[in-house]
Amino acid sequence: MPSKNQTFLIIAALFCTYFIWGSTYLAIKFGIESFPPFLMGGIRFTVAGILLYVVKRFLGEPNPTRQQWLGATIVGILLPAMGNGTVCYVQQTVSSGVAALAIATVPIWMAIFSSFWGHKIRGREWLGVAIGFVGIAMLNFGGSLHGQLSSAFLLVFAAATWSFGSVWGKYLSMPSGLMAPACQMLTGGIALLIFSTLQGEQYPSAISLKSWVAMLFLIVLGSLVAYSAYQYLLKTVRPLVASSNTFVNPIVAFAVGIWLANEYLTTIEYAALAVILVGVFLVLSASGDNKEKLS
Repeated sequence: MPSKNQTFLIIAALFCTYFIWGSTYLAIKFGIESFPPFLMGGIRFTVAGILLYVVKRFLGEPNPTRQQWLGATIVGILLPAMGNGTVCYVQQTVSSGVAALAIATVPIWMAIFSSFWGHKIRGREWLGVAIGFVGIAMLNFGGSLHGQLSSAFLLVFAAATWSFGSVWGKYLSMPSGLMAPACQMLTGGIALLIFSTLQGEQYPSAISLKSWVAMLFLIVLGSLVAYSAYQYLLKTVRPLVASSNTFVNPIVAFAVGIWLANEYLTTIEYAALAVILVGVFLVLSASGDNKEKLS
């Protein structure tokens, strides 16, 4: 692919992960007003995965091998199921902006997990990691997560599993092109549906128009567009660059939440946002200083 075309695709993919994903936190909040959290996530990713898989097969893409299905299943369980599914569950009790702020630690976790595959964590990255966790501590002890240790733990767990799956996925056998996110969303969605059944979740008897619109937004833009864009970035650029969306997502989530859902931030949450973003910036800028190329 010509370098100019690839650069354009990278920029377009980053735009999708920055602004569409920043809005999905509020969409999740609206969706779980009617749908149970794991059921909503399961429907979202299963439908998106089936649609993309069918389209790719119709266009002549071969069915993935057993090894590729295994790799896609591992990533599907770690990202859509454990990562996003946990966020859906926690957003029953926390605002969309606070959830996005906690997930902003993804690049910090990626720096740590990348060391498992030979990445040497530099001094500036360690400083960024430390500052990022200070921000999370501020959120836990003075913000909306104060007194909600289980919610705080689950958001950290979501960020960590998403990060680990993102890094590990680069070393797993995976289907080519858009067939990879199709299989990941399909297997992750099925895992969520199974877990939803085990949790005893029931399909809602009444679904509001707001929840239907949110579900459509999550399937089309949040999954088919943004998740596919993220997987393209993971295959094309460094994991830390691919996860740079977490630098912008909290700001978008806060703005959309204040605008459309009358959410608000406390002073300590504004301070935590600033601290976490400083930590993320240090991690990303330190990674950019090394000799690895962008793509």
